[in-house]
Amino acid sequence: MAWIVLIVSGVLETVWAAALARSEGFSRPLPAVVFGIALIASMAGLAWALRTLPIGTAYVVWVGIGAVGTALYGMVVLGEPATTVRLLCLAAIVGGVVGLKLAS
Repeated sequence: MAWIVLIVSGVLETVWAAALARSEGFSRPLPAVVFGIALIASMAGLAWALRTLPIGTAYVVWVGIGAVGTALYGMVVLGEPATTVRLLCLAAIVGGVVGLKLAS
């Protein structure tokens, strides 16, 4: 169960990062509220998962999901460049996260 909560929390990290960008410096209320709710839920899920998972592995998984998710969001939704190098670097992050999970 802790792994599921951790994965959902990582996805929520992507949500709050995207909402933060959309809030335009907290000048747009709806994205700012989404940011706050997603941030609190993401942190709470991470904190709950850390009750049973090792911090090193859990934190890297959480950050990795958030980083890769946010980068993909930028590429797919915001039109950021999806170059071969960027995609290979994201694959390297995913590989590292999976490797840490398997090694724990």
